[in-house]
Amino acid sequence: MPQILLLGNGFVAGPCLDYLLKREDNHVTIASRKLENSLALCKGRVRVTGIALDVGDAQALEQCIGKHDIVISLIPYTFHAQVIDAAIKQKKHVVTTSYVSPAMLQYDQQAKDAGITVFNEIGVDPGIDHLYAIKTIDEVHQQGGKIVSFLSYCGGLPAPEDSDNPLGYKFSWSSRGVLLALRNDAKYWKDGEIAYTPGNRLMELAKPIHIYPGFAFVGYPNRDSTPYTTRYDIPECKNLIRGTLRYQGFPEFIKALVEIGFLDDTPVPHLASTSAAIEWKNVLSKQLNTLADEQSLINAIVAKTGLQGDEKERIINGFKWLGLFSDQKVHLRGNLLDTLCATLEEKMQYESHERDMVMLQHKFGIEWANGKKETRTSTGLWFGVPGGDSAMATTVGVPCGITTQLILDGVITKKGVLAPMTRDLVDPIMQELERVGIKMVEKIL
Repeated sequence: MPQILLLGNGFVAGPCLDYLLKREDNHVTIASRKLENSLALCKGRVRVTGIALDVGDAQALEQCIGKHDIVISLIPYTFHAQVIDAAIKQKKHVVTTSYVSPAMLQYDQQAKDAGITVFNEIGVDPGIDHLYAIKTIDEVHQQGGKIVSFLSYCGGLPAPEDSDNPLGYKFSWSSRGVLLALRNDAKYWKDGEIAYTPGNRLMELAKPIHIYPGFAFVGYPNRDSTPYTTRYDIPECKNLIRGTLRYQGFPEFIKALVEIGFLDDTPVPHLASTSAAIEWKNVLSKQLNTLADEQSLINAIVAKTGLQGDEKERIINGFKWLGLFSDQKVHLRGNLLDTLCATLEEKMQYESHERDMVMLQHKFGIEWANGKKETRTSTGLWFGVPGGDSAMATTVGVPCGITTQLILDGVITKKGVLAPMTRDLVDPIMQELERVGIKMVEKIL
């Protein structure tokens, strides 16, 4: 009976676990820092055992891995290197959904020497996006064509009927992580040269992304896209962006928050946890150096941001909805960013009857040997189940489970620290994903 160790009990773990338990000879051990979290995930499932494990205890981690055939690491990416180190010592395979970090990549040769597979980047983004990119790129190259443009956008969003707040967004994970991502600098290929935009101007790059007429999407670059001409083996590509999708109106709202300093995590004395209680209107008045009445605050925001017309009205109404002009006491979190996050998480969580969605599209600009140009797209749209698994959990957890099973079955045998960048790795995962109903639709425009 294959013994699988699953580290972590977050929302992705359920769909991953359910896929693996379809194989009746699999047994899964769920390990979390707290035993009750592991046992909660075991409830209603067979061939599962819940245990408590502190991954910071290297000896305990190594001993636990040694009792299993493969380990799935769904804990924060900063712990993956420790897991890989322990797995190499025990000669056990590893699967993660995270990007390969430098700390993880340094184990590549040791993993090869130990004869193990350390498979990463196999969720949705990264993951499913890689599979369909590699497939089309390889097919075009095989037919003598060039990929001169590659534009890829992905977003985890509320379904349209549940996008009912000023940001058109809800949090299924840390709001801090979402907001910090909006401060990242962007690098991408534009007309054959590397373009750079600092994080404080990222929202200025947002532009409409037309996928389906029924959706009002905007997109902007996500961190550093420049390595992908190498990772995807498309040195001929002149324009390349891997970006984030949001609903229309999101960038302008975030830009206003940036301009008034609300994405700053510098310590603020009056927001320290030991400080006296303070209302949102007084936090805003201190930040903008103005009086705390609503009109003074609005005037100061407009002066700082240059908002005007309908956009001004929409964003000011959004600030009111958040309670920023109110007598509401803030949750003291030490700085403006985290204090804002506490309010966002209160007001922008998914309700039990609501559903999320994941939208992903690649757009390939192709040039054939005869000079003819062509555009192809690969498009995926997945919805969550109200009260059940979210689309994000399913599209991250199931590819992870599939990859784990393919390694156990001896279908994936390549050793070292890997990501799905070649057809021998891509094809078997994609075939099984499509069999279970997770696929992207490919079109020639």
